[in-house]
Amino acid sequence: MFRLRALIASLLALLALLAFPASAQQKLVSILATGSEQTADIIRDGIRDGMKAAGLAEGKTLRIQFFNAGDDDDTLRRAARKFVIDRSDVIIGIGREAARAAADATRQIPVVFVGVDDPFEAGLVTSLAASGTNVTGVLGQLPAARQIELIRQLVPGARRIGVLYGAGQASSIREIRSLQDAGAKTAAVVLDVAVARPIDVGSAARSLIGKVDVLFTLVDPVVTRSFAAVVKVANDARIPLIATDPAGATVGATATFFVSSRDLGLQSGRMALRILRGVRISGIAPEIVSRPQFIINPVAAGRQGVTLSESVLKNATQVLK
Repeated sequence: MFRLRALIASLLALLALLAFPASAQQKLVSILATGSEQTADIIRDGIRDGMKAAGLAEGKTLRIQFFNAGDDDDTLRRAARKFVIDRSDVIIGIGREAARAAADATRQIPVVFVGVDDPFEAGLVTSLAASGTNVTGVLGQLPAARQIELIRQLVPGARRIGVLYGAGQASSIREIRSLQDAGAKTAAVVLDVAVARPIDVGSAARSLIGKVDVLFTLVDPVVTRSFAAVVKVANDARIPLIATDPAGATVGATATFFVSSRDLGLQSGRMALRILRGVRISGIAPEIVSRPQFIINPVAAGRQGVTLSESVLKNATQVLK
């Protein structure tokens, strides 16, 4: 019954889009989303604000239409085709499925992806160079070298970095390889431990005691499900724990750094604006949001033997009480 209601709501929203075609005088930016409504709405609002801040506001010359297909694949594909029929000037896909549906629907209309964890594995682009196709986008993952730099700002002198990840998680494996490559250039050693099941996360973390100066966690589904076990090991062994999951510091990491959904929206909105102003998408390389949000947990830092510098606290986005 719940799925039927969600499907009916999606179809009604799609019919609403059909009722309002863009005029010939307007530039049309169509935003297609899947997944969390809250995240998609934040990114959408960031897109609007990013374009407005750059000088193009909705009105006579710009129209923005937005549709969230939820988890219904048929509705998603229909919406993507509808955006093509509308002759959208740019289609922005929020989330892997939405971006993939948009890219599958057209080879001519520019498609900008955002909020895609691994656009390489998704087949949207093959590298961080301009693709020469009609697809580019904004990545939310900080470059590996920047991540190591941030870890060392939080834990000065850290040389050995321990990373846990779910065995078979392609995006995590790719991130770890990038960290290891970046570490080799900065005298940092990245030790990785694969975990088959969430129940094994705690023992995997314990296996790194005495071998690493800091524990670092990615946004990995296997590790995230047992994050409390990593926190316990970090507290018991007084090893600093740094996370990239936005909730990491809240649930016991010394700190977490991440790219916010709003910043993703702002940057993808600015990218769409460049395309509307005539820049060929085939020559636009995927971009990385380089300004992270920092959340610090001083209580966790104390438990994990970390002395937080004044500069770290001053530059934090949020310091938990």
